[in-house]
Amino acid sequence: MTSLSAQETLPQAPPARRSSAADDPTLDVWRAFIQTHARLIHKLDEELQAAHGLSLAEYDALLQLVNAPDRRLRMSALADRVLLSRSGITRLVDRLEADGMVERFACPTDARGSMASITHLGVSRLRAAARTHHDGVRRYFLDVIAADDQAVMRRSLDRVANGLTGRDITADSACSSTVEA
Repeated sequence: MTSLSAQETLPQAPPARRSSAADDPTLDVWRAFIQTHARLIHKLDEELQAAHGLSLAEYDALLQLVNAPDRRLRMSALADRVLLSRSGITRLVDRLEADGMVERFACPTDARGSMASITHLGVSRLRAAARTHHDGVRRYFLDVIAADDQAVMRRSLDRVANGLTGRDITADSACSSTVEA
C-alpha cells in the first residue's frame, strides 16, 4: 500500500456550481410578476393620488366597504380584505374617518370588535375615483394582455391564491345586519 506524501494530492473535482436564485431561470416568472405588480400598483396609486387625493389602499378600503353587506365591515375583516395589518388598517381608517369618508363604531354583538362603515361622502369620492382607477387598470394591464392569456393568468393566479388561503375572510365580516349606522 502506498501512501501519499504531504506534497502529493489527489486530483480535485471541479467545485460544484451552486445555483443561486439570481440566475435560476425557473424564477423568471416570479421576478416578472413581482416587478410588474410593484410598477402597476405604484402607477395606479400615483394616478389616484394626483386626480383624487386618494391612495390606492384608501380606494381599496372604500371599495371593500361599499361592496360589504350593509356597507360595513369589522375592522379585522377589512384589514384582511385590504391586505393590511390590524395597526395598518387602523391608521388608514383613521385618515378616512378624519376626512369624513368612513365612520367607526363598536360591534354590538362582540365588544372586542369595532366596525367601519362608508359614509355618503366616501361613496361619492369612491365613485369619482373609480373611472380613473378602471381606466388605469384597463390601460396598463387588460389592454396589453390578450384575452386568452388573461384566462390563463386568472386560472394560474386563482390556483396560487387558493393554495394560500387559510380561512374564509368573509366569515367574520359583519356583526349584525340590524345595526344602525
